[in-house]
Parts: sequence; C-alpha cells; structure tokens
Amino acid sequence: MATLYPEFKPSVIYLADGRKLNQNLTNVFLKNSTLVYLKGTYTMEANMDNIARVEFDDRQFDVIEKQLAELVDSIDGNAVYRVDYLDLDAYQRQLKNNVNISNISLGEQISTSTIDLNNEEDFKFPLVHKYYMRYGGEIFNVHEREIWRRLPKDKDVRRMFKTIITQPDFSWTSDESVSKLLRAIISVNKSE
Repeated sequence: MATLYPEFKPSVIYLADGRKLNQNLTNVFLKNSTLVYLKGTYTMEANMDNIARVEFDDRQFDVIEKQLAELVDSIDGNAVYRVDYLDLDAYQRQLKNNVNISNISLGEQISTSTIDLNNEEDFKFPLVHKYYMRYGGEIFNVHEREIWRRLPKDKDVRRMFKTIITQPDFSWTSDESVSKLLRAIISVNKSE
C-alpha cells in the first residue's frame, strides 16, 4: 500500500465538530491523500468530511478539498500547504521498466533465459505535489493567476511578486520557493 509512512503510527485527529481523537495506527494514503487506519486486520479509509486536522508527531495536516494537506509554512495566520499524490501512471511505468529480461542463445545447445525483478519495497513512489495557500482568510491553489487576483493593487507588492517568480531558482513545486513567496507578500503588506 502506498502510504506516507512505512509503518502505521499514532496520530491526533481533530474532527469537524470540534472533538479530538487519539488513534494508534494511522497513515496517509498517497493515492488520494486521505487518512487510513487499521481496524483489526483491515485497512480502513476515513471519511474526510468528518476530519478537520490530523497531527502526527512530526507533521500537521489540514483537510483541504477532502485531502490531507501538510502544513509547510505559516506566518500571521497565513499558510502554505502541500498535498502529495502518488503518480499512478509513472508508478506503473516504473514497475514495467523494472523487469529486466534477457535471453541468450549460444548455438543450438545452450539457451539461457533470466528475469530479474527488484523488490517492490525498493521503489520510491513517484509523487506529485500540489500546493495551496491560505492568505487573507481564503484558501486557494498556488498558481500565478490565483495569487495575482488576491494581491493588493499596490504597484510595489505586484512588482515584488513578479520579481520573485521570475528568479531562476524559483519553482512552483518547491516548498522553499512557495514559502519564500508567502513571506515576501506578508512582509511587504506589513511595511505599508
């Protein structure tokens, strides 16, 4: 099963109605970025409509669009979140490419065939990252157009935004870049 952690682990689950649960064996299912838990020998998928936030010992996840979005950075009530998905097409290609078949035929007497398969546990799951930003009380996709629409009409703020996203080391798929962008927007708004 494609999960974020290799083993199921304890978590604190905050429900949408305000209650708090301590669950012993939970994990994040990477196919659709939802919470899974063990119930006896069965792996169960949680109803994401009922969950507001999940905290593991090292990470916090808020529910955005029925998915667990990891909190990457936050400042003054604004935040950057990342949702990790398993890229199923790339994973299937990776499995197919892992098969190494060779057939050596030496004359009529010797014919050798081998199939070498690596252990599936040796694979790193190909992940796709989707970012969200909470800014000014709204949660939206991290995308140039979405952020531009929500920025103040001030020329300095918009110039700073364009400067940051055109830097050679900026990437829309990098935790550091998106966090740097949020922090710059917040700092420019504070200075006004």
